[in-house]
Amino acid sequence: MTTTAKPKHIGRNISRIRELRDMKQEALAQAMGTNQQAVSVLENSETIDDEKLIAVAKALGVTVEAIKSFSEEGVINYFNTFNDTDFSNSQGAFSQNHQCTFNPLDKVVELYERLVLAEKEKVEYLERLLKGK
Repeated sequence: MTTTAKPKHIGRNISRIRELRDMKQEALAQAMGTNQQAVSVLENSETIDDEKLIAVAKALGVTVEAIKSFSEEGVINYFNTFNDTDFSNSQGAFSQNHQCTFNPLDKVVELYERLVLAEKEKVEYLERLLKGK
């Protein structure tokens, strides 16, 4: 008994890469110069001819090989290689240590007190208007 490897579903790979790039089918269709229905058909196809695959890869900003060899595990492994220490020695926004110099709860209380004072002033103003009539 032999088991043959199931061929990768290229359309499903295109769909996942498109989703990871936060792109809708309409946007991919526009980049390829086609319509949304054609993209839907592509994404439901198990195999795609090389010419269309090159156009899809160009529109997605990836290589043809990236589409053919795409795997969820590979993406997860790629992002799991990052950790906070990678950014601690780098230049830029990640290397800056941002800490609050005030207590956020104090700011909430201060805002609440200002709102209460404003409401009291409104009530006093309205009472003066009523007494004037």
